[in-house]
Amino acid sequence: LPNGVTYHTGTYQDRLGKLQEHLRQLSILFRKLRLVYDKCNENCAGLDPVPVEQLIPYVEDDYWKIDDRGPASQLRYASDERREIMEVNKKLKQKNQQLKQIMDQLRNLIWDINAMLAMRN
Repeated sequence: LPNGVTYHTGTYQDRLGKLQEHLRQLSILFRKLRLVYDKCNENCAGLDPVPVEQLIPYVEDDYWKIDDRGPASQLRYASDERREIMEVNKKLKQKNQQLKQIMDQLRNLIWDINAMLAMRN
């Protein structure tokens, strides 16, 4: 070789054989892919073409509606978002408090039921 490295013939033959096998497998796989492609085109021939935009559901996000006119609009957007987050947190705390009260009531009810059953026996 030009860089002065000796190359063994056995290694060369082995790698050449592996390369030829991979190329043969690749050729077979491309033929199979072509058959699948032709079959798909044959099955879809009678269908009306639908634009890709209609196939992908699009959800509008408020993030992309931000007015880029200046820092005032960005500040307004940030304060609105912060207010929404605080409202959600407040509601979440209220719900957690309600759940805690319900669990306490259930615990007391179960305690009373167990006490009554113990007195019966």
